Parts: sequence; structure tokens; C-alpha cells
Amino acid sequence: MNFTGEIPESFGYLTSLYALDMSFSNLSGPIPKPLSNLTHIETLILCNNNLEGPISHFLRFGKLWELSLRNNNFDGQLECLSFNRSWTQLVILDFSSNFLAGPIPSNVSGLQNLQWLILSSNHLNGTIPSWIFTLSSLTNLDLSNNNFSGKNQEFKSKTLSYVTLKQNQLEGPIPKSFLNQQSLEVLLLSLNNLSGQISSTICNLKTLAGLDLGNNNLKGMIPRLGEMRAVGVLDLRNNNLSGTTKTTFSIGNQLSVIKLHGNKLEGKVPRSLINCKYLEVLDIGNNELNNTFPNWLGTLPNLKIVSLKSNQLHGHIKVSKNKNLFAELQILDVSSNGFSGNLPASLFENFQAMRINDPNVRTPGYVGDTFTIYESPPRTPGYIPSIIGDLVGLHTLNLSHNLLEGHILASLQHLSILESLDLSSNKIGGGIPQQLASLTFLAVLNLSHNHLVGCIPKEKQFDTFERSSYQGNDGLRGFPLPKDCGGDDRDSSLICWLFENSCETSRGFTPLSKEVSMDLVLCRVCLSSVICCKTVKVVCVRKLVKLQCTSPIRNDEAVCTMDNNSS
Repeated sequence: MNFTGEIPESFGYLTSLYALDMSFSNLSGPIPKPLSNLTHIETLILCNNNLEGPISHFLRFGKLWELSLRNNNFDGQLECLSFNRSWTQLVILDFSSNFLAGPIPSNVSGLQNLQWLILSSNHLNGTIPSWIFTLSSLTNLDLSNNNFSGKNQEFKSKTLSYVTLKQNQLEGPIPKSFLNQQSLEVLLLSLNNLSGQISSTICNLKTLAGLDLGNNNLKGMIPRLGEMRAVGVLDLRNNNLSGTTKTTFSIGNQLSVIKLHGNKLEGKVPRSLINCKYLEVLDIGNNELNNTFPNWLGTLPNLKIVSLKSNQLHGHIKVSKNKNLFAELQILDVSSNGFSGNLPASLFENFQAMRINDPNVRTPGYVGDTFTIYESPPRTPGYIPSIIGDLVGLHTLNLSHNLLEGHILASLQHLSILESLDLSSNKIGGGIPQQLASLTFLAVLNLSHNHLVGCIPKEKQFDTFERSSYQGNDGLRGFPLPKDCGGDDRDSSLICWLFENSCETSRGFTPLSKEVSMDLVLCRVCLSSVICCKTVKVVCVRKLVKLQCTSPIRNDEAVCTMDNNSS
């Protein structure tokens, strides 16, 4: 069915109705009270609408099997669960993505057949009541994105397949009952305050495909999770895990995402990662790994994102002659390590995916594509490799905090979809190429703390950047810095451009009046005459050009003329 507006009260006369699905119908308003007359209803799906008000009119639905109200604007508390004895046949209950608040009632019974309990993305709080842990038939539990607190109890159910309690304030260890589920496929407990160690018995979960324990306070060694053949996503980032990574990633594993970022892992990058043929994302940054650059990772055929930042990696970045290394790579971050030497151009030559400007191709799990080269303590200076100008698929280029010298490459103008450019804290000299003004997607620019000189390009994106983009470059002038570029040859050529292109046409000179905004530009006109203007008005009359300061700084009004022969 496809309806718009409020649910008709006349639906209450359909007393023999056993199934009603009005999802994605742009419904609004509260649920009408006559709907409670549908005592034979078994399936009621009202999801993805704009319905509002409390949930309170379903207590008489004794035959209800599925009730889905997700993604609406329902508010209030869950009183409908209190003292409700009529939902004995309910299997699926989905109230997710609403504005429900308060605790889940503790005095709930009669839901012994419930298999799916989905209450995610609300404003629920308090502890998770014990009756949920006693649901013996429960398979899918999603209480994520709420404000639940306290410790988890042990689950009675042995049939759990999907559990997500992420983004709450839960404490204590990981319940042991999770580790005895023979059918568990997804376990998401991230963004809580869980503590303790990860038990090695977790490796017995043969069907587990997704494990996310990130952003907790877990400690100890990482079990041999790489030997779990079914796991595709492994996320243990931002904990206090330590020791060497002893896990062996077995041949034939299904891993596509590995995130171990932000722990205290030591030793070398595990060589057995070479067995992860489906791996697309590898983030082992912010650890204490001590190794040289693992160029053998480049042989993984699907690898798109590699972050090795903030470790103790060292030595020169060396790349073999294999031209197929890192062919699919879209993000490389090896910043804040101890690498030395120049950036090898051969490394960039392998980045085939970065040479393709395809707006339909995006990096999985990230916004845009980025390329970040190393940040190092004092070592051998390097230069920006010219081949970077060929990586036209880049959205972000970050070469900050290096010892890079030389100049900013004009070839960066070819990075037409570049959104962020950070070359800060280097030793780059020379000027900012005027060609970079053509980067119309550029939203973030940081050239601070270099040795740049000359005038900042005008117009387009460069008119939007603040002083912080250029601080620490005493030789730079122009907007938005206090030192202005007025009176130089470039400003004189701007006036000539206005004369030649605004007045002269194929039929000779045509009368024209045009306002041209020039922020505090020193206008050199009338040979040696100099007038300081905020706004210049160009008036072409026959063969004479009048440049009039409509907003003069020093003069109330200043007018000068220029014969076209003298231009």
C-alpha cells in the first residue's frame, strides 16, 4: 500500500485483517486509537514514515507476530512493555531509530518467543533489564546507539547470531556467554567502557564473520584471531592491547578489514598478512611496531587503504621493480615514523587507482580518497615527486611535517577533484603557483610554516582561506594577510586585461560599464599616477577607457583616462 498523511481511522473497521504493511508511505501524525480494534492482526509494519506520539495502542494484539515501527518519530517511554501479557506470540519487535527515552521496563514477561529485539538509535538509558538476558529464543539483539550503562549479565540464549551493543556506556568484561554461541555471526561491542582481556575461547566461534570490540578499555594480548576462517571484519582499535602480534593469518581467510589502530602492539608487521587475499583495509597505526617499510603488502590484490602512521618504522622506503605493487591503493598513511631519504618516484608510479578520476568510485569506509606521506624527525631532506601530479583521483593530499624542500609543483593543478591540500611544516620555498586557483573543489588548504614568498593567488577558492593557511611564511603577501600585493606588475597587468577584454570586440570598442571588485588593490593607471581603490569602475566610451575609483581610500573621487594606443 502507498498512503500519504495520517492513518485513516476507518482502518479500525477491518477487524479480520491479519497483515498490514504501510512502510515508506510518508505517513504522519499519531497512530489512531481505532487501530487497536485489529485484534486478529499478526503482522504490522509501519516503518520509515513520520509517525509520532507514544506507542500505546497495541496491547490488545494477542496474535501479533511481527511489530515494526522503526525509523519514525515516536517518543515517550516503553510503557507498552510493562505488564503486557498479550504478546506471547511476538517474534520480531523493532522500535529502532525513534526518539524513545527512559529505561526499558524491568517488569516484562510473556515474550518467551521473542527472537528479534531491535531498540537501537533511541535515547534509552539505565541498565539492560534481566528479562532480556533470559530470552531463551533470542537470535538478534540490537541495543546500539543508546545510553545504557552498567555491566552485562550472562545470556541464557544459545542461539544468538547477531548482537550489537555498541555506542553505549556499558562496563565490565565481555560476557562469557557470547563466547559459547555456536551460531554467532556478528558481535559489535565497540564504543563502550568494557574492560578485562579478550578470552582465547573467542577463537572457537567458527561462524563469526564480524567482530568489533574497538574503543573500549580492553588489555592484554590479542588471541589468535587470524586463524578464524570466517571473520571478514576485525576491529580492535583504540584499546590497551599490548605485546607482539603472534596471530598467524591463515591461508584462505576471509578478512577484508583489519583495524588494530591505537594500541600498544610491538614487534614487526606480521608477515602472514600476505595470506589475506581479500584484504582491503589495514590500519595498524598508533602502535609501537618496529620495522622497515613492508613493501610486500603491495602484492595484496585488493588492498585499498593502508595506515602505518605513528609507529617506530624506519629506514628508506624501498619498492621492488614489480609494477603491480599497490595497484588498487587509494589511501597510504605512513606519517610520524622514522623513515629517511627521498620519496621514491617508483612508489607513486604503481598507484594505478589514484590515476583514475571516477566520481562513482569511493573508498570503502572512508569519505574520499587520501594520500599521506611520511612525517619524520630530522633525516635526509626530500622533494615532492612530480609524478604526484598524475594521481588525478586524489581527494586529499597530506605531505605535512616532513623535511620537504624545493617548490610547490604547478602540476598539482591537474588534481581537479582535490578537496584538501596540506603541505605544512616543511621547508618548501618559492611562490604559490597561480595555476592552483583552478582547483575549484579545494576546501582545505594548509601551507603554514614553510619558506614561501610572493603573492597569494586571487579569486576562486583562494578567496575563502583564512590566515592560518599561510602563517609562518613571512615572505607571503596578499589576501588574507596584512601585507598587500598592490602596485606590482601583476596588478598592472590586471588593469590591462580589463581594458582589452572588457572593451575591445571584433567590431571595435563598445560602450560598457562594469563593476570589478578588487579587495584593497593598488591600481596603477594613467602611466605614473597611482590611486588606491577598493572598487574600480571600468567605463569604455569609444576609444577612451575610464578607470574610476568608486570607493577610493585616499580620494573622494579620482578619475583618469587611458587612450587605447597607450595601453
